[in-house]
Amino acid sequence: MLPYASIQHAETAIGRPLTAAETVWFNYSATKSDYFLYCHNILFLFLVFTLVPLFYVFIELFFSRYISTYKIQPKVKFSFADNLNCYFDVMRTFILVVGPLQLVSYPSIQMIGIRTSLPLPSLMEITSQLFVYFLVEDFTNYWIHRFLHGKWGYENIHKVHHEYTTPIGFAAPYAHWAEVLILGIPSFLGPAMVPGHMITFWLWIALRQIEAIETHSGYDLPWTLTKFIPFYGGADYHDYHHYVGGQSQSNFASVFTYCDYIYGTDKGYRYQKKVLRQLRDGLKNDGKPNDGSHASAQGIKSD
Repeated sequence: MLPYASIQHAETAIGRPLTAAETVWFNYSATKSDYFLYCHNILFLFLVFTLVPLFYVFIELFFSRYISTYKIQPKVKFSFADNLNCYFDVMRTFILVVGPLQLVSYPSIQMIGIRTSLPLPSLMEITSQLFVYFLVEDFTNYWIHRFLHGKWGYENIHKVHHEYTTPIGFAAPYAHWAEVLILGIPSFLGPAMVPGHMITFWLWIALRQIEAIETHSGYDLPWTLTKFIPFYGGADYHDYHHYVGGQSQSNFASVFTYCDYIYGTDKGYRYQKKVLRQLRDGLKNDGKPNDGSHASAQGIKSD
């Protein structure tokens, strides 16, 4: 709840007129508690989990003829019912785990200093904080993910997520309830280290989940904006991790590729890409088509 009785009071307190965005924020949030504003995350996550994967379902059902070239594992098809079943499984975890966690975790947000006050952060502040959040989450998630691929972590927790050897958008948050809780830690560390505004926090949670859905989409679309992000892994990179399955000791990173490169856990992926390039070039010379996906060479699986 903002400590200002009116817009004029707010302008006096910050020493300048409110921007248009700040006026909208004042009108919306002035009489709402910080806890209520924080709980918007539940609505945003529900909308992201529900709507963003539908884009990939839509293009696969109605435009498969035009985008089949970009499907990473083209021989595997999921019906609308398959996607719906996955969505219901995710929603069960959302209702029983994610939602309640959001409701009870507000004291931690207070502790680290996420603010709702004016002035609103600048675009540069939001961008730089989001960059830090992604870096911190990616590094921390990398090591937790490696742990979950150990014998105990995989057999007891992580194998649920790997039930989808061919990922789909709805399967991005499909996981054991314990994994959902554990992987909440990397998402929280960035804002804890560099606390910002509630709007930045909302953006962070939404963007991270949208990114996860893209990397699980099963499509390596050439026009996605993430193609322009340096060291970004993307759908093809993470799809390989699922394709190899439980034996995978490759491509652990959630967003970027530098951790896998530094610690040598992308060698299987790079080796397979090299072999597939050679196969593709050979088939081209023979005049035979090849889709170029890592699933095209069923016998080539490497850690």
